[in-house]
Amino acid sequence: MMPSNPHFREAPGFRRLLIFGAGGFGREVAWLAEQAWGDSVERMFVVDRGEYLSDPIHGIRVELLGTIQASAESAYVVALGDPAARRRAATACCQAGLAPATLSHPRAEISRSVVIGAGSIVCAGCIVTTDVVIGGHVHVNLDCTIGHDVRIGDFVTLSPGVHLSGNVHVEANAFIGTGATIINGRPGSPLVVGEGAVVAAGACVTRSVDPGTLVAGVPAIRKR
Repeated sequence: MMPSNPHFREAPGFRRLLIFGAGGFGREVAWLAEQAWGDSVERMFVVDRGEYLSDPIHGIRVELLGTIQASAESAYVVALGDPAARRRAATACCQAGLAPATLSHPRAEISRSVVIGAGSIVCAGCIVTTDVVIGGHVHVNLDCTIGHDVRIGDFVTLSPGVHLSGNVHVEANAFIGTGATIINGRPGSPLVVGEGAVVAAGACVTRSVDPGTLVAGVPAIRKR
C-alpha cells in the first residue's frame, strides 16, 4: 500500500526544531513535531523580543533568537499566522544563519506529485491531491483540502478548514480565513486570489480576487 504522505520523513535531517512564535499556532506546531518524531527531535520556541520570553510551555523552552547558535542539526519554521509578520521572522532567521524546515503531519494525505517549499507546514487532516505546488513558508492549517493543479505562493496562510478546488492560484502573502471555499478555475484560466488579498472566514469565492483586497460573504464580494 502506498504511504498516504510520502513527504513525511521519519528521519527529518535535523535534531532540533526551532519554532518561531510561542502562541497558539506555535503550540500546535510543537504538537505536530511531537506526533511526527516523538522525543527524537528537540523542540524549542524562539522569540525576537524579551517581553515574549516566558517559562517553558508544555515543557518546551522559550529562547531569544539572538542567543541561538546556528548548526547543521537545527532547522526552523515560523508559526505566525500573519503573512507579513511571517516574512519578517523568516528573514530574521535567515540572517541568523538558520535553515528552514518543511513540516507535514504524518496524518496528512499528500500525493507524490505535490511540491512543498521550504519553511512550509501542512497540518493534520489535510488532503493535497495531484500536481499541486506549494511555495515557501506557507501554512496549510488543520483539515484543508487542495485540489488538482493548484498553485500557492510564498507566505500564504490557509486557515483551518479551507477548501481550494482545482485550477486555483493563490498568490504570495494572501490570507484565507477559516472555512472559506474557493471554487475551481479552468485549465489555462485559473481562478486567482491576488497577492496580499484576504478572504474572510466562511466566504465562498466564485471569481478571481484582486490583489490587496478583502472579500467576504456567499458569494464573496469585495469589502475593501
